[in-house]
Formats: sequence, structure tokens, C-alpha cells
Amino acid sequence: MSKTIEIQIEKSRNLVEGLRRHVKEIGENGVSTNEINEMELMVSELEAANAEVDRLRGELSPKVKQMNSIMARVKEAYVVKKKTLKSYYPQERWADYGVPDKR
Repeated sequence: MSKTIEIQIEKSRNLVEGLRRHVKEIGENGVSTNEINEMELMVSELEAANAEVDRLRGELSPKVKQMNSIMARVKEAYVVKKKTLKSYYPQERWADYGVPDKR
């Protein structure tokens, strides 16, 4: 859970609890039970959305590692093939083989 979201959830829950304890005192002053219930529902939605994001991050992390491993192998193969090509052909022919750089 993101620290920012965790803090907001905790602060919001504390506010909801405090408002519930004193709703009769402040009910006529702008905060109704319905508004408190609505805020509590939003906090629950935020917590659920955050849990889903955490789950997706957990799934994504191994995929990113796998992709980075494949990328490293591709780069290594590219460098080896490019070096081989450059050693066998003159610079004028490199572009024919997809090697745009110059010595």
C-alpha cells in the first residue's frame, strides 16, 4: 500500500469515527449521517482500489524482470552481430545490413 494512500485512509477513518460520535451535536451544522456514510463508502472504495493496484504491481514485477532479461539478451546479440558484420564488411556496406552508425 502506498504510504500516501495509507495515511489518507487512516485519517479519513478517524474523521468518520469522530463524526459518528458527535453527529447529533453537529448534525444541524452541515454534516449529516448520510454524508458520513458516503465518506465511509468512498474510503472503502479507495482501500479496494489500492488493494487491486498492489495486486497488479505484484503481477507486473516478475513480468518486468522477465522483459529486462530478454532485453539484455537481445542487446547482447545485437552487439555481437553488429561487431561481426563490421569486421567482415567495409563501412559503406553497413547500412545495407541495418547498421547506420559509422566508425
